[in-house]
Amino acid sequence: MLNRQWLLKCRPEDKMKPSDFEYREIELDGNNLQPGEALVCNRMFAMAPTMRNALNNAKDSYGFSVDIGDTVKGLNVCEVVKSRNADWPEGSRFTALSGWEDYAIVDLTTPSPFLSRLNQDTEPADALGLCGGNAMSAYVGLLKVGDPKPGETLVVSAAAGSVGSVAAQIGKIKGCKVIGIAGGPQKCQWLVDELQLDAAIDYKTDNVRESLAAQCPNGVNLFFDNVGGDILQAVVDNIAYHGRIVVCGQVSAYDSDATAPGPRDMMKIVYWSVRMQGFLLSDFPEEFEHAQQDLLQWGKEGKIKHYEDIRDGFANLPSTFMDLFSGANTGTLMLNNDLPGMR
Repeated sequence: MLNRQWLLKCRPEDKMKPSDFEYREIELDGNNLQPGEALVCNRMFAMAPTMRNALNNAKDSYGFSVDIGDTVKGLNVCEVVKSRNADWPEGSRFTALSGWEDYAIVDLTTPSPFLSRLNQDTEPADALGLCGGNAMSAYVGLLKVGDPKPGETLVVSAAAGSVGSVAAQIGKIKGCKVIGIAGGPQKCQWLVDELQLDAAIDYKTDNVRESLAAQCPNGVNLFFDNVGGDILQAVVDNIAYHGRIVVCGQVSAYDSDATAPGPRDMMKIVYWSVRMQGFLLSDFPEEFEHAQQDLLQWGKEGKIKHYEDIRDGFANLPSTFMDLFSGANTGTLMLNNDLPGMR
């Protein structure tokens, strides 16, 4: 069968560009499977900022690194087409770390923290959205690392994004005053009108440090950071005594050659007794099932509004991924494959 692929042609220098990726078509023989293997098709592709790190060399990726000439990888919804694994019959669906390609032969006997079986009635968009890795990162990061308390002031950066929008709404569920930071008046209005946040700051036009001082006269108790850089510094300038900073991502540094800087004045962290902690979703495997149950329940109750930006067409994978770093999306960014019969 014909297998379309998107490969990493060269490692991005500073911002990604289309020439960093290469399109290829190959023939894939899915008839000679080994015991335990399955031929799977990739039905839907999720876009996550951490995928950008995997395009760096191994020394700078802080995780797995895609080799030059290999398929770009991300969290996908996969469906078994042929199988020599009794536990994964034809038609089985799951989420997994998989390549930007139509088909793959995978060994489903190998344990993976990213492999999660889906119920047959679970829509691919739900698997990568409200029950997906971004939403669960917001859940464990805010609740297990940040420990929000009623009446506290929570600030969330990239609050209109896939992770930030969920973290901000969980903060409201837990009784916090929530201020979102986002780029552009439409996103900020959306945060206040649709997500019912207490306030929103437009980092493109507002002075973030001064706006936080006005909105948080007693300081920021809890900061859920997806961005880093100048926004992190603005929050540190306004942090409350015994404040907590949850470091989920540093998107300001992902699509560049620069390393992610920390706060300029670490003595502020010392004298204000601030706790600053990073985390990975994989740190909390025991929370996955509970997180998905809570997120689904809150969604049914209308306490969390989950927004999906779903694009179409395999040919658009690189451009869709690059939109994630220009702020050209709201909510969880995903792409449907356009193979016949996949929708």
